[in-house]
Amino acid sequence: MRYLSNIWQIVLRELLILRRNHIYRFCMVAFPALVVFFFTSLMDDGLPTGMPVGVVDLDNTSTSRSLVRRLDGFQMSEVVAHYPSVSEARRALQRNEIYGFLYIPKGTTDDLLASRQPRMSYYYTYTTLVAGAMMMKDMKTISTLGSAAVGQATMRARGFTDDQIQTFLQPVKIDLHQVANPWTSYNAYLTTTIVPGMIMLFICLITAYSLGNELKFDTSKEWVRMADNNILVALIGKFLPQTLVFLAVVYAYEYYVFFVIGFPHLGSPWMLLVLGLLQVLALQGFGIFMFGLMPSLRMSMSVCSLWSVLSFSMAGSAFPVMGMDGPLQSLAWLFPLRHYYMIYQISVFNGYPLAEAWPHFMALSAFVLLPWLVIKKIKNVMLTYVYIP
Repeated sequence: MRYLSNIWQIVLRELLILRRNHIYRFCMVAFPALVVFFFTSLMDDGLPTGMPVGVVDLDNTSTSRSLVRRLDGFQMSEVVAHYPSVSEARRALQRNEIYGFLYIPKGTTDDLLASRQPRMSYYYTYTTLVAGAMMMKDMKTISTLGSAAVGQATMRARGFTDDQIQTFLQPVKIDLHQVANPWTSYNAYLTTTIVPGMIMLFICLITAYSLGNELKFDTSKEWVRMADNNILVALIGKFLPQTLVFLAVVYAYEYYVFFVIGFPHLGSPWMLLVLGLLQVLALQGFGIFMFGLMPSLRMSMSVCSLWSVLSFSMAGSAFPVMGMDGPLQSLAWLFPLRHYYMIYQISVFNGYPLAEAWPHFMALSAFVLLPWLVIKKIKNVMLTYVYIP
């Protein structure tokens, strides 16, 4: 009971600190909410739409104009300009006015009708990978549709049936299954990594900031004394209010994206609750550990921010970890966001049981227990260290 009373007194003390210091309100509530609404609205359509594309149509026949209209009718492409030459279109591409252009040389229609296999070219930029991939897909589809349309008309004129034409034009029929994300929505898998990563960044920074402030304002001895010199009780009382606030933010985010917006989730709601709890506790444990290794407000926050920012690259959402070099694959295990991402992909996005993701579950649990390695040093720091700006 004495420990519970001490924890309650420290909790009341921390609530006053959270109330007085505006940084806590901004970093724990305002900024995470802003991040959630920014990213979910940024990719609200799931895929980028209306990306500008140009056309160099030197053939200028009804067939070529039909191809251009079909390209403009695609959801992801919008024909914004016609250029008289490839040089003009290339300069527009270099000026970032368009993401790509389709080149239809003179005589394309005549060659198509005469079965002389004309050559249509399309140019696209891969400076922006998503835009380049989308442009390539649309323009490749257009070139395929052009030849297929002429072939279909020719074969019908020769008396072939529709089934024979279909078999000739498409000898192998593709049965495509996009598991868990059939809409190919970038919002559904990028936002669910970027937003938790940003929230984890705030958790880690606020944790190190809270401990550093005890030294900065010379309140550390009072804090430990309120816990009867039991540093574990002091840490529980200090971070319990922050844990509850961050849990409320994380669960509100999960409810918003999965049950309001409707992101795909095949896992049970209990899995979301467990994942949110691990997310908060693991990053608080990591922040406490970093402060214990480097008991300096500036250094601990710098390392926490660096580690959290690197997590976006090492998580595997933008570039697969299996495609990285061996040392980087091993290093990825040291980033909490990587394990969060894997548990989300396995147990929430695809609906597999938690047993399939047990290595990553154990890794996040290890991050929760990291403060045990430095808890004695933190006590020594709070009782003996002098703050150095």
